[in-house]
Amino acid sequence: MTSMNSDHQLNLLREKIDRLDAQILALLNSRAELAQQVGHLKAVTNAPVFRPEREAQVLFNVARKNKGPLSSLDAQLIFREIMSACRALERRVTVAYLGPAGTFSEQAVFQQFGHAVVLLPCVSIDEVFRTTEAGIADFGVVPVENSSEGAVNRTLDLLLHTSLSISGELSIPIQHSLMAACGDYSKITKICAHSQALAQCQTWLNHHYPTIERVAVASNAEAARLASLDSSIAAIAGENAGNHYELQVIHAHIQDDPHNRTRFAIIGNSNCAPSGRDQTSVVLAVPNKAGAVYSLIAPFMQFGVSMTRFESRPARTGTWEYYFYIDVEGHQHDESVARSLSELKKSAAFFKILGSYPLGNC
Repeated sequence: MTSMNSDHQLNLLREKIDRLDAQILALLNSRAELAQQVGHLKAVTNAPVFRPEREAQVLFNVARKNKGPLSSLDAQLIFREIMSACRALERRVTVAYLGPAGTFSEQAVFQQFGHAVVLLPCVSIDEVFRTTEAGIADFGVVPVENSSEGAVNRTLDLLLHTSLSISGELSIPIQHSLMAACGDYSKITKICAHSQALAQCQTWLNHHYPTIERVAVASNAEAARLASLDSSIAAIAGENAGNHYELQVIHAHIQDDPHNRTRFAIIGNSNCAPSGRDQTSVVLAVPNKAGAVYSLIAPFMQFGVSMTRFESRPARTGTWEYYFYIDVEGHQHDESVARSLSELKKSAAFFKILGSYPLGNC
C-alpha cells in the first residue's frame, strides 16, 4: 500500500471516529438529561443522590453485555465516570478519606465514586468517621484489612459503635515504591511511611537499607510530602503520591508480597437496598460458655448461608472476651440471611448489623 493510499485510509477511519464521537456525545447528554429528571424525582422524596446498589447493577450489566474489544474492566471504568458526571448534575457527593492527597484511600475514592466528587481529606480514620457521622461528608472511605498485615484494628473498633452503615466495599492493589526528591540514595538518612507500609516492606528494607532509620507517619502521602521538603528523607508511597509531590523513584515495587491488596469499606448514613449480588457484615459477641463460638456458625449452616469472613477482636474488658466480625453472602432482607441473623441474635450477648451492600471487586 502506497503512502498516499495509507493516508487516505487513515483519514477515512478518523472521519468515522469523529462521526461516532459526535453520536456518543449526543447520547451522553441524553443520558445526562434523564439523570437530571431522576434527580428531580429524588428531590421530591429526599432520596440520596448516590445509590450504591443501582450503580453496582449498571456496572454488572456493562460487564455482562460487553463483547469487546474493550475489556470489561475498562468498560466499567468508563461507565463509572459517566455515572459520576451525571450524578454531579444533581449534586456532587462529598467523600471523606484518610489524606492527604495521593493516598491509596484517595485512589479508592475515585475507584468507587469516579472523579466528579468533592474530596475531604482527613488526618485520621477517626476523623473520617466523625465528619461522616456529622453529615459534613456524605460518605467516608476507610481501610478495613490488608492481605499481608491483616485487619485495620482502628477501623474495626470504630465500626463497633458508629451510627454509620457500610454501603460498599472494594479492594485495590498496593504497590509501594521508595521515592525521594532526588534520585541519589546516598543522601538518605531516614525512611518515612505509614506503619502498615513499613511492615509490608520490612523484608526488602532489612535487605537493602538495614541501618537507615524508619519513621512511621500518618500516611504514605504525608511521607511523600515530607520527602519533597527534605532530600535526606525517602518515602515509601504509591505512584499517585509520588506524582503529586514530584518525587523520583529510587526503587519500584518494594512490597514483600507482590499480590498485596487493601480492602476498603464505604461508610455512610444510608442503607442499601438489595442489588442481587450482595454481602452483609455483622459484629457480635457470645456469652462465655461451652459451644458459644459454634453457635455463631450453626445458623448459617442451618439456612444455607455462605460465610466469607470471620475475624475476632479482643473486647478489651480484661476478661478474654472477643467481638467477632462476620461477612456473609446475601442481603439482610434475603429470607435465608434474615432467618439466620434472627437465630444468631437470640443467642448473642451483643449483635449489630454493620450493613448490607453490593459485592465489590474483593
